[in-house]
Amino acid sequence: MTRKILFVDDEQAILNSFRNLLRRQFDIYTALGPEEGLKVIQGPERFAVVVSDLKMPGMDGIAFLNRVREIAPDTVRMMLTGFADVDVAMAAVNEGQVFRFLTKPCQPETMARALAAGLEQYGLVTAERELLRGTLRGAIQVLTEALSLANPEAYGRAHRIKALVRRMAKAADIPVTWETDLAGMLSHIGCMALPRNLLEKIATGKDLSEGERKLYDSHPAVGAGLLEHIPRLEHVAEMIGMQHDRHDTGVCSGERCVIARLLKLATDYDMLESRGLAPADILAQLHADAGAYDPVLLSALERIAGMEADYVLRRVGIEDLEEGMVLEEGIVSEQGLLLLAKGTEVNKASLARMLQAARSFEVVEPFTVRVPRR
Repeated sequence: MTRKILFVDDEQAILNSFRNLLRRQFDIYTALGPEEGLKVIQGPERFAVVVSDLKMPGMDGIAFLNRVREIAPDTVRMMLTGFADVDVAMAAVNEGQVFRFLTKPCQPETMARALAAGLEQYGLVTAERELLRGTLRGAIQVLTEALSLANPEAYGRAHRIKALVRRMAKAADIPVTWETDLAGMLSHIGCMALPRNLLEKIATGKDLSEGERKLYDSHPAVGAGLLEHIPRLEHVAEMIGMQHDRHDTGVCSGERCVIARLLKLATDYDMLESRGLAPADILAQLHADAGAYDPVLLSALERIAGMEADYVLRRVGIEDLEEGMVLEEGIVSEQGLLLLAKGTEVNKASLARMLQAARSFEVVEPFTVRVPRR
């Protein structure tokens, strides 16, 4: 965690004074005026605290610290002001733009205590963010591992959908964010409770009973319900909940709706592909029900359909599996139990599970994987 502190003032003598008085206690940097201050903030250094004078030519301290907030939102912002500027400074504090303001002249002891408090605040903010990030990462790992154990077919399908969503998004010039990737990877998290043979029936084109169809159609809502209370996954939950919505219903709009429509198109394409249809035949079927799909996204799919990534096929056994390989066929036991589904990208967790499975089951080997070209 950085402990660097930046002072910004339009008077070099004041900057020199702060540096000389505080450099033994703190890691002090200085910038002469707001323009130079913004250049420093946008540079490679990261600052825990920025202290700015209020009255500066060209850009006052409030405007400057607002820009700092936009560029480095975690950085703690403080303001120096003369006694006549107290009302202005208080307004800035009340608007939430600064952590603390200090009046001129400021005694070294007062400044030191304020800087120590600023560093402590920065530590709290960054620690909370890291805690949330770690919690989110752990929650996602638990969910994906649970899906892989409960329904390997759904897990493999989710891997394929994630990859196809990324490719379509790039073809349509849609930014691929972490939420886009998670929406693809967790798109079938609601299938954890489904019977294993249900997705297999859908994949092979077998007729479903009315009860089975309702059960499958409920998985987006179930998945959204699982995710909506996890911090920072509210938008992902919304995308997943809308993934079966048709384009011609016109019930949603905005970025999250676009990702939901990508999920629908990717899921339907993958379903038809799993039934052995060629890309041209799949596209013909999708066009036959074109109202179900966003025409811009369907056009993007046409441009990338059937185009394989830069992979080579290889026949391997369990002991040859490596992270990054993608299963071209499912890994099954001699008894016919699906251990890892087609389309799954091997990661550390699935690799460990397969090595463990090989000690408990007779695994059908070799099998085909796709390996990225070096």
